[in-house]
Amino acid sequence: MANKKYTHWYDYLWIWSIVYFALGFFNIMFAWLGMIDFILPLIFAVAGGNKWFCNHMCGRGQLFWVLGRKLKCSRGKAAPRWMASTGFRYGFLVFFLTMFGNMLFQTYMVFAGAGSLQKAIKLFWTFRVPWEWAYHGSVLPVWTAQFAFGFYSLMLTSTLIGLIVMALYKERTWCSFCPMGTMTQGICRLKANKTRPAE
Repeated sequence: MANKKYTHWYDYLWIWSIVYFALGFFNIMFAWLGMIDFILPLIFAVAGGNKWFCNHMCGRGQLFWVLGRKLKCSRGKAAPRWMASTGFRYGFLVFFLTMFGNMLFQTYMVFAGAGSLQKAIKLFWTFRVPWEWAYHGSVLPVWTAQFAFGFYSLMLTSTLIGLIVMALYKERTWCSFCPMGTMTQGICRLKANKTRPAE
């Protein structure tokens, strides 16, 4: 009997990536749902000591695979070695966390009343794009909307970077320097070192 390739529900999480950005386009408060993609990889890494989430449940990585491999949107070329180097991966992680920290600071300024809500997103942390149609008030404090605009900017920018390197190189080139992947890999190494028997 020939081997049959079984699929799982999580093989279709690439659809979630599309739904997420569509929801955020119409209502920016849905951007908060992206925190799932931030928290779950870390939980899986801490609990399991592996990158199971990244390898099986990352909707963004799956989306790049579908677009790049199945829809032939990728050149399929090997990426430059420096993209997967330790220096670049951790350098990009530091930059990413710095931008995330700046986003949190902007949120705090609105929370503290020292800043006003900016109904815009920033692409590539530089280009300000008006996004006022996606927010018309909420029962939640206004600082939650500021966080949503900032977080949606971060998620959209990182996805666009992933799409660019997908088109230029192999499908999941983004995964080689994804900040979440770098953090989960670091956690896995720490856990492995702690469980390794002393010589």
